[in-house]
Amino acid sequence: MHVGVMSPEPMIEPSEEKVLSLAEETQFAPHGIVSRTLLNLPNARVILFGFAAGQELTEHTSTQHALIQILSGECEFSLAGECHTLQAGDLLHVPPDSPHAVKATRQFSMLLTLVKPAEDLPLNFLKLALSSEKHRGRHSLRPAD
Repeated sequence: MHVGVMSPEPMIEPSEEKVLSLAEETQFAPHGIVSRTLLNLPNARVILFGFAAGQELTEHTSTQHALIQILSGECEFSLAGECHTLQAGDLLHVPPDSPHAVKATRQFSMLLTLVKPAEDLPLNFLKLALSSEKHRGRHSLRPAD
């Protein structure tokens, strides 16, 4: 297995607005895995992966929340010893410290969002309060007073 990284620099700077086509930005390598960091923030990171058929990441854990969105193809995802077949449109949450593994049953791509647990975030980030004001039917976050 070969894990390749296209560029060490994130494709999106934290201060910029940018639209990306995930289908166009996804890269595949024969007999390998290609990862591209799209956005890197103090509390989160977004990474685009392209897996060749048959490639896998063996069981591992992360100290962060992992939100995995399957963009194309199909994979087998093992979470806490249970195997799940995932395909385009599926979303999976992996809590911190949960053993997991993934194998490409066909060529597939996924978007991985890693989020640090609240206890790992800087204090000023944690000082957010849920506003009672609703914006288009949703609550908004604002700094605590």
